[in-house]
Amino acid sequence: MAGGHRGNRSTVNGPGSSLLRNIFSYRIFVSAMFTLLFIATLSIIFTTNHDSVLLPSTTRGVPSSFHRTFLALKSNPLKTRLDLIHKQANDHIALVNAYGSYARKLKLDNSKQLRVFEDLSRNFTNLITRYSLFNTEQAIDEDVLRQFEKEVKEKVKIARQLISDAKESFDNQIKIQKLKDTIFAVNEQLTKTKKHGAFSSLISAKSIPKSLHCLAMRLVGERIAHPEKYVDDGVKAVFENPNLYHYAIFSDNVIAASVVVNSAIKNADEPSKHVFHVVTDKMNLGAMQVWFKMRPPQNGSHVEVKAVEDYKFLTSAYVPVLRQLESASLQQFYFENRAENATKDANNLKFRNPKYLSILNHLRFYLPEMFPKLHQILFLDDDVVVQRDLTGLWKIDMDGKVNAAVETCFGSFHRYAQYMNFSHPLIREKFNPKACAWAYGMNFFDLDAWRREKCTEEYHYWQNLNENRTLWKLGTLPPGLITFYSTTKPLDKSWHVLGLGYNPSISMDDINNAAVIHYNGNMKPWLDIAMNQFRPLWTKYVDYEMEFVQMCNFGL
Repeated sequence: MAGGHRGNRSTVNGPGSSLLRNIFSYRIFVSAMFTLLFIATLSIIFTTNHDSVLLPSTTRGVPSSFHRTFLALKSNPLKTRLDLIHKQANDHIALVNAYGSYARKLKLDNSKQLRVFEDLSRNFTNLITRYSLFNTEQAIDEDVLRQFEKEVKEKVKIARQLISDAKESFDNQIKIQKLKDTIFAVNEQLTKTKKHGAFSSLISAKSIPKSLHCLAMRLVGERIAHPEKYVDDGVKAVFENPNLYHYAIFSDNVIAASVVVNSAIKNADEPSKHVFHVVTDKMNLGAMQVWFKMRPPQNGSHVEVKAVEDYKFLTSAYVPVLRQLESASLQQFYFENRAENATKDANNLKFRNPKYLSILNHLRFYLPEMFPKLHQILFLDDDVVVQRDLTGLWKIDMDGKVNAAVETCFGSFHRYAQYMNFSHPLIREKFNPKACAWAYGMNFFDLDAWRREKCTEEYHYWQNLNENRTLWKLGTLPPGLITFYSTTKPLDKSWHVLGLGYNPSISMDDINNAAVIHYNGNMKPWLDIAMNQFRPLWTKYVDYEMEFVQMCNFGL
């Protein structure tokens, strides 16, 4: 029994009592560990000196990160507060300097604000200097710190108020500057566009329309196919009769020359007394001859067609401009300038016009030699239309003058100063810069007075001096103004109205009352770019019944 009782107690206390003992032992172990950790923590806090030398990476097995955490708990709140004040002052110094720099960029517009910002920046800098006084080993006096903080906050308040007031002004200045930049960019773009527009307009004006090229080719083809129909009749007596009304027309444009002749004949009181001398280059001679053979002038008037090459005296040895046109420098001026360079000076594009390379443009200075038996002649450009009888010009008293022309000056415009280089001593000594200019296009010449005044020799003299283009730029008007400087008789403006090729605001009353209207400018009436309101005045003299005109769809 005794043995059984012991056995039962052993059974009861076996597994259950063992589990309880294990749980109790674990709790004792955990409590002991927490107690040891707490004691170790207190030991570190109370035994570590904050002002001692740098701690080693581990102390008694505890990492240094723990030490930094505990040191932060012991840091001085006044020092932290001072650091924050210092950072705030530094931030506002940068802000004030930034606005001050922008005020300086705006110069006089914000000079007062600039001074305020500079003063405020100096005040902040002085406060920062005082901050260094706190950076000592001595304890920070809280009253002194409070006063320092108060001063910083006052300056910060002033800075924020000033920045708030200035911000709107600066924003407006930024908008104004951006607007100025935009305007400048637009002006640059406008200037560039104008130059390219002028260059494109020049190309459009000087290119040969397809229909006009077609007409010239068909006329030449007709001459080649039927050469017997177009044999030169030689010089007729009527072409040299000084008692008739003679016209000189120099052109390489068949349709334009025909319009000048047709309009003059249709408005003449006695067409049979009018003689037209049409001079062209060798390439267009065949086309001109065929046209005036196929469409002879009406009412008994006369047309003579000749080539420049028929006038044997026109050689480079005699004609200065021919010699100059053959020079390398002038060819370089025309042919070695790329399109992008040509647009750099839109005002001078017209002087680079290839028409100035043609001797046709300079024949007007040799009229007495071309027509030695004539006493008077009327010169007409090929871009004019005659609207009334012109015989009244032969009745004008020339007062011994050589050239009769319509003056073009009004106010300060179209005076000699615009056409010649008055910085050159020869020009300055010889001519009056305020002298009134006149127009080429319809000019009545007294050839006897021309010969007496030796105007051709005068022209040669000045043309030779201008070989390097230092006296005037290219063209025929400046040498004409020089040659006939004191020998030009002004005509009434109703004889010659100009500008139909560039000026859309010409009065229709002036046009209708004009004896001759002139399409000077780039918008020639035979081009697509012609002004529609003026074009019908020219097209009504175009011979649209001519078979080749119809075949080439001219005017469509």
